[in-house]
Amino acid sequence: MNWPTPSGRIVIAGGSGFLGTHLASHLAGLGCEVIILGRSAKPTSGKWRSVTWDARRLGEWTSHLDGAAALVNLVGRSVDCIKTPDHYDEILRSRVEATRVLGQACCTADRPPPVWVQMSTAHIYGDPPEVICDESAALGYGMAPIVGQAWEAEYEKGKLDSQRGVVLRTSFVIGRGGGAMARLQTLTRLGLGGTVASGTQGMSWLHIDDMTRLFERAIADESMSGIYIASAPTPVSNREFMKSLRRAMRVPIGLPALAWMVRLGAPLLLKTDPELAIYGRYVVPRRLLDEGFEFKFADLDAALADLCK
Repeated sequence: MNWPTPSGRIVIAGGSGFLGTHLASHLAGLGCEVIILGRSAKPTSGKWRSVTWDARRLGEWTSHLDGAAALVNLVGRSVDCIKTPDHYDEILRSRVEATRVLGQACCTADRPPPVWVQMSTAHIYGDPPEVICDESAALGYGMAPIVGQAWEAEYEKGKLDSQRGVVLRTSFVIGRGGGAMARLQTLTRLGLGGTVASGTQGMSWLHIDDMTRLFERAIADESMSGIYIASAPTPVSNREFMKSLRRAMRVPIGLPALAWMVRLGAPLLLKTDPELAIYGRYVVPRRLLDEGFEFKFADLDAALADLCK
């Protein structure tokens, strides 16, 4: 299915990270004027403009929303950290407060963006063992589902009635040069890319190229509205994912890691939450499939071969 090409000014809040810079480059390549809102004005390649904001208060940055063709909100502190109470607070507040102030900014604009594309998380469904979730599945319990629900609730309060809204509940985005994929590749090179814990936990994944194409469609296709799962249609187990990654990297051996090893090693050596590796979920993008979205990389082996070549 084809959709129109985005045009005009696109404002990406929180766009200075791995996903945001890929999206900015993609949209700029289509001829869009891209504005990235970040906490510091990082040097750019000339393809887009970087504007400073604090993600909590209105300021001069709001002028860029007036007359913009679309707003994309990616703001949120990384969950790739040890879950201390302070980090949990930052993870929640960074998402809710930024979404709130973006809603306030849209209210003050004479010509607010007609579409607001909002990042969310597939972790909102929790970690149901070996249950395949689509958009109609029950939401989960625990820290991540609570954060996801608060994030989406603030978005619903802030979005104007006149705006078309698209929420993307995003799974594990795999790409070159950043994100959790880089860490997995490093571990695999060291011979540590084996099965984690039981190996049955779900790994729902999405190639970075399909993620950017999905954002492109959400911006330009007026038929898209509401909540979508942003994930490839072929989730796999952790055991299958690591086996495919070793095959793509041509690493014959991957030592397994028992759950107790991950619980000890993840915070001490990797400075991250062990539950990110021990638990997982299987999600499928039922709405995208029903609406004819064609994935460039629906097969994990093909996706990893592309990223590792």
